[in-house]
Amino acid sequence: MTINEYQKLAMTTLNPELDRRDVLINSVMGLCGESGEAIDIVKKWLAQGHELDAAHLADELGDIAWYLAEAATALDLPLETVLQANIDKLKRRYPDGFDTQKSIERNA
Repeated sequence: MTINEYQKLAMTTLNPELDRRDVLINSVMGLCGESGEAIDIVKKWLAQGHELDAAHLADELGDIAWYLAEAATALDLPLETVLQANIDKLKRRYPDGFDTQKSIERNA
């Protein structure tokens, strides 16, 4: 499955009663909420002595992917376009791979 196929399939479960504005609002709120659930799993592992629940974390990552696809859909963007733009930005920032000094001194 390609990322754009994922977006199309995932969006079959989008609430059809939401207008574009509400889809965007729902998506960014959902990204925040699901990211919070993901960090909670990691917090329990790092600070509370739990075993890392990788299966639960993978489920939350899937939910994050859904909300990312929803945000791209609200902006009328194929998810592949969003991801490619991010790779292009990273290549400009770190043409030879991550570098701590370039990270500290970067302008954008």
